Amino acid sequence: MKILLLGRDGQVGWELQRSLAPLGEVIALGRAQDHQGLCGDLSNLVGLADTVRRVAPQVIVNAAAYTAVDKAESERQLASLINEQATRVLAQEANVLDALLVHYSTDYVFDGSGDRPWVETDSTGPVNHYGASKLAGETAIRKSGCNHLIFRTSWVYGARGNNFAKTMLRLAKDRPSLKVISDQIGAPTGAELLADVVAHAIPKALAAPELSGTYHLAAGGETSWHAFAQLVIEHARHQGCELAVKSVEAIPTTAYPTPAKRPLNSRLSTQKLRERFSLDLPHWETGVTRMLTEIHGK
Repeated sequence: MKILLLGRDGQVGWELQRSLAPLGEVIALGRAQDHQGLCGDLSNLVGLADTVRRVAPQVIVNAAAYTAVDKAESERQLASLINEQATRVLAQEANVLDALLVHYSTDYVFDGSGDRPWVETDSTGPVNHYGASKLAGETAIRKSGCNHLIFRTSWVYGARGNNFAKTMLRLAKDRPSLKVISDQIGAPTGAELLADVVAHAIPKALAAPELSGTYHLAAGGETSWHAFAQLVIEHARHQGCELAVKSVEAIPTTAYPTPAKRPLNSRLSTQKLRERFSLDLPHWETGVTRMLTEIHGK
C-alpha cells in the first residue's frame, strides 16, 4: 500500500509517520518541496494536485491545516485556502484515483452551546473563521464523492512542539500566580492517540467502504483548561520541578478576550467511532500524564 502523508512536521503528522509505517510505503511531505520535487504545501494548489497524481497513493492522510485560530480572523483568505480549497483539491484527486482520504477536523465546526457531547449529526454553526474554514473543507470532501474518513477532534497536544501543558509549565516557573479559563469544557487529546486510531481505521475502511464518513475522535472524559493546568502543575511538583506559582485562579472566558471567539462546549461523543471500529479510547488523564512524564524525562 502507498500512503501520501501531508503535514509530516506537525504534532499529529510526526506521530503518523510512526503509526502508518507498518501499513506500507509512506511518502511523508512537509511544506518544503522534497528532493523529488513533490509538494506538500497546501497553499500551492497546482503543486498539490500534481503531487497526488505523481504519487498515485491508495490512501491520502491530511494532517496539515491552518490552525492559528486568532490569526485566522485577519488572515481569512489564507485560512480558507489551506483549510477549504486545498482540502477540495485533495478530495477531487482522491476521487479520481479511487483513493481513501483521511482528514482531521475540529469541534470548532459547532457553536459551543449546551453541555452535552456533540454527535456527528448535530447542526453545525462555527463561531469563528477557523471553524468556518474547517467546516467548508469537510463539505468539500463530502461533495467530491471520494471514499473518506473525517475525524473531528479537540484540544490536541503532543510531546513534540508547543502545547498548552508546556506553556503552563513555563509560566509556572516564573510567575507566582496564573489565571486560567474554567468555563470551556473538552477533552485534551494526544497526537499519539490521533495517529494510532487512524492507523487502526485505514485497513478497516479500505476493506469496508461503507465505513466512509465523519467521526468524532477524542480522549475519554472531560475537563476544563483550569483543571488541565492544575494537573500539569501538580505533576511537575511530584517530579521535583521548582515552580514559582502558588495559585491558579479560575476565570471565565469573558475575562480573557481574544480576536476569535471560542466555543464553551467542546465535548465530542465518540460512540459512533468506538462501535464501528471496535475501539476503546483512554481517559484524557492517561495520555496527558504519559506526555508529561516524557517531557520531564528529557
